[in-house]
Amino acid sequence: MPRRKKTDEQPAPTVDNSTGPALFDRDESGLLKNIQYTFNQDGSVNWRAMIKEDHLFPNRSWFQSRSKDTPKSIDGLADHQLLIKLGGIKELARLRGFSDVSYEVVKCELDHVAAICRMTFIPNYETDSKPVIFQDMANASVKNTSSFATKFLETIACNRSFVRCVRNFLNIHIVGDDEMDKSTPGTTVPASSESDDPFSPTTTLKKKAKESLNCETFEDFKVCLRNWWQEKREGVYKNDSLKSWENWDDISARDARKLIALVS
Repeated sequence: MPRRKKTDEQPAPTVDNSTGPALFDRDESGLLKNIQYTFNQDGSVNWRAMIKEDHLFPNRSWFQSRSKDTPKSIDGLADHQLLIKLGGIKELARLRGFSDVSYEVVKCELDHVAAICRMTFIPNYETDSKPVIFQDMANASVKNTSSFATKFLETIACNRSFVRCVRNFLNIHIVGDDEMDKSTPGTTVPASSESDDPFSPTTTLKKKAKESLNCETFEDFKVCLRNWWQEKREGVYKNDSLKSWENWDDISARDARKLIALVS
């Protein structure tokens, strides 16, 4: 007997994606509808009170500098004795609401990076229902970072500027953990040299001198320069400070560029 064809199909499951978006709904004052805010006496939001305790911990450096034991909890600690995690700053930024964030690296060297974080905070009743652009700057260097962080100075500087931008706009007086000097006390960081940078004029000159003049050492280069100028290029370039040059770092970037053009 032939099998009877099944005609009754199972209904498609109902899809409801309203839960997620509902958590981002804001009221006419610009506040999230699903969050109970804490307010100051003047009616502004007490953003400090909105930080969850999970994002706070004792500032060990503050206690160590005063030869005190670091507490195991944050109970009873003042704001200047606390640190806030990056996650806490991100949560505050989400609660406040922002439309965009951008970074500008204003200084980028091997051992020092400085960055500006610029944020546009969405309108709310505290800003007369107008968007506000706020920015702050921070830096990262081999002197205030340690371990692997010294290899990611741009990232550290941007994180620090973000933390400063959010907490200063929201009037938070707890320092961010990312803002702290993470260098090891008592260690001396050697100064970086221009010749360590693979893209610096000094490094390029060093490479050109080896290729064009067979100069293996800096002393070889000085001898070559003296002979070279006297025999071939006298009057083209002269620098009285040559006698005081003891290594590649003594050559300024300006002089290095001039010499590169002559050596090439």
